[in-house]
Amino acid sequence: MVSRSYSNLLDLASGDSPGFGRVGSKLPKVKTVAGIVSELNDENSGVGSDASSSISQERIIIVGNQLPVRTHRRSDGDGGWYFSWDEDSLLLQLKDGLGENVEVIYVGCLKEEVDPSVQDDVSQTLLQTFKCAPAFIPPELFSKFYHRFCKQQLWPLFHYMLPLTPGLSGRFDRSLWQAYLSVNKIFADKVMEVISPDDDFVWVHDYHLMVLPTFLRKRFNTVKLGFFLHSPFPSSEIYRTLPVRDELLRALLNADLIGFHTFDYARHFLSCCSRMLGLAYESKRGYIGLEYYGRTISIKILSVGIHMGQLRSMMYLPETESRVADLQDQFRGQMVLLGVDDMDIFKGISLKLLAMEQLLVQHPDWRGKVVLVQIANPARGRGREVQEVQSETYSTAKRINERFGGPGYNPIVLIDTPLQFYERIAYYVIAECCLVTAVRDGMNLIPYEYIVCRQGNEKLDHTLQLDSSVPKKSMIVLSEFIGCSPSLSGAIRVNPWNIDAVAESMDSALVVTESEKQLRHEKHYRYVSTHDVGYWAKSFLQDLQRTCKDHERRRCWGIGFGLGFRVIALDPSFRKLLVEHIVSSYKRTKNRAILLDYDGTMMPKTSINKTPSPEAIYILNSLCRDPKNVVFLVSGRDKKTLTEWFSSCKKLGIAAEHGYFMRLNQEEEWETCVPVMDFHWKEIAEPVMQLYTEATDGSAIENNESTLVWHYQYADPDFGSCQAKELLDHLENGLANEPVSVESGQHVVEVKPQGVSKGIVAENLLATMRLKGMLPDFVLCIGDDRSDEDMFEVIMSAMTGSSLSPVAEVFACTVGQKPSKARYYLEDTTEIIKMLQGLATASEQAERNAS
Repeated sequence: MVSRSYSNLLDLASGDSPGFGRVGSKLPKVKTVAGIVSELNDENSGVGSDASSSISQERIIIVGNQLPVRTHRRSDGDGGWYFSWDEDSLLLQLKDGLGENVEVIYVGCLKEEVDPSVQDDVSQTLLQTFKCAPAFIPPELFSKFYHRFCKQQLWPLFHYMLPLTPGLSGRFDRSLWQAYLSVNKIFADKVMEVISPDDDFVWVHDYHLMVLPTFLRKRFNTVKLGFFLHSPFPSSEIYRTLPVRDELLRALLNADLIGFHTFDYARHFLSCCSRMLGLAYESKRGYIGLEYYGRTISIKILSVGIHMGQLRSMMYLPETESRVADLQDQFRGQMVLLGVDDMDIFKGISLKLLAMEQLLVQHPDWRGKVVLVQIANPARGRGREVQEVQSETYSTAKRINERFGGPGYNPIVLIDTPLQFYERIAYYVIAECCLVTAVRDGMNLIPYEYIVCRQGNEKLDHTLQLDSSVPKKSMIVLSEFIGCSPSLSGAIRVNPWNIDAVAESMDSALVVTESEKQLRHEKHYRYVSTHDVGYWAKSFLQDLQRTCKDHERRRCWGIGFGLGFRVIALDPSFRKLLVEHIVSSYKRTKNRAILLDYDGTMMPKTSINKTPSPEAIYILNSLCRDPKNVVFLVSGRDKKTLTEWFSSCKKLGIAAEHGYFMRLNQEEEWETCVPVMDFHWKEIAEPVMQLYTEATDGSAIENNESTLVWHYQYADPDFGSCQAKELLDHLENGLANEPVSVESGQHVVEVKPQGVSKGIVAENLLATMRLKGMLPDFVLCIGDDRSDEDMFEVIMSAMTGSSLSPVAEVFACTVGQKPSKARYYLEDTTEIIKMLQGLATASEQAERNAS
């Protein structure tokens, strides 16, 4: 099967497809010397593929920062390595949801540094035994990439921490950004060693590899690519401070499916795309999609779950049972509150300790009866902030214990040594309540693990001397700023910064009735047990398959340089209008109908001065002088403005206010295409529009003879769009019994008489030419927004009727790549003017030849 991946239009036109053989079982060595990739610029970027797949089962390549394997050095002294699966790795656990017929290949780093002399052997062993392709990163480069750029710049920013001072987080360092690009490039090379681009799916994980989609899309334009972000995505006000904000957004948009834990994270991402790239999104049948150069990028919102099988099997271990018995004896007669957190700045450990102190102050009855066990896992990052958190945690715990402790009782039990998983499970089992007070966290699966452990099993029930027939119970006090908060509706949600409120919530969790604890636990357990990691992985892969199902039939090519690279994807029947093609047709034909929109077509939407340029006037006059042409300008503007602007174009036909007013040339009188007796509906619509104009800064009303238009181009994009939707609904309800239509367009909401559309202009023009014996054999229609689709529909349907010559050539052309009834497109107004200039030049040359 030949891949239809191309990197430019020349490849597309010629149909050439350079070969790219499928990689065998032995991996060629990737050059990983320390180096910096300054920009995305690869001499092999235009490579397509001629990969014939012999694989009967589906394959997915999972790419993460670390491979799901543990690395062990042999004890026999030869310095060799052996490997085992890392059962705690999410990338390994998600495999359970993909099905037995899906082959999984992993790409990522190893946790240990491997000497370059044995990297080939290690690669061979990992590929053959574990289906893992290791990316070897030089230590110095990895330190810049992971510890400095990812952990000190991206990670704090995504958790809402701005580098306001040099000592707070890390100021942006361009050299670290280059290291980030270099590592992503190494990952891309490793993926290319194992991929069959026409068959395989690629699933990239987390913020460490956010530019990887661009590297892969540049090599294989039709690669089936998903990305999931496991951290929060910050609001646009935070994200926009990042110097490389556009580069990261455009890189993510080179994926086909982008996943987030919560709607808030997805909403922030979509808002960034709207505010920084001008992209709008829409929801169809429950799926959110972004149109980006003809491609639809789907947004997936589903939080990850835990591995139920692994957790349950650990709960049956004899070690777990024994540890539970020990802890029960240790805390006999006391109620245990449990916190399990990494020792980092965002987990809110010190806030939790202060809340415990406040609980003991406000409710002295709990002294000696309530213990907070805080398990502090080692920090994943480095730096002064981590040391400060550790110091504050130790000092706070010591102070509270000195104040409220006594013989045989310490209110704070701080565990900062690494625990085995079964030991952590034992603490879950005996804890009356789980406390999670992180100030910002992507997901946090600790509450999920706690819920399953509290469900227990028959062996643990026996150890705890519980009746297995009695419903289980659990309580959770949960920060509202973490990803799992929306899914745990039975938890007591808190603002972790409000110490008093957290303390009161802890008290509430302890005194709530047994039946209430049981109901909350049952609700949570039902959700957690049915939305496990396998469910999440299966759902993501299904959505990725759905999003990519049309890849094979679409024509694609890449444009842009560096990280601005993107792929244009078009329907086979939708293609770019070539100047040479239309000029050739123009020269052959004798009866030509030309319909041109103005705003957004001949004049850029972003232009402040909307007056036609001398070049546009010259082109229109050249086209109008040709006796073979009938040229019409079709606009939503009022007839007075259009008359003034185009007074020098004597033979130009003009349709104003979307075709309500028409005239064939300046010698003709204005006519109305639809008889309208009165416009009393304006008395209803205009006050409504005025209300929204006063409430929406940057909006304005345009009151034409036949239409009312509300413009919000200069309003805040999100607020303007929201107001436009509400205004549209308001007007539709208020004008339901009036002979008008209410429509939304690009930054406008418009009310106009029923039956008025640009399509009527096209119908009248074709009918008039036919009556004059000028059966059109050439039709050109150009527009840029929804109102122009009516013209496209009329002229395309005319091809099967008697309005056109049997040999007529029809060119319906829209501005930009987007879903349209037109069959052609041009990129922008510059290309439109260039194409019209080509037609005008052909007319002038024909005039000179005739004279």
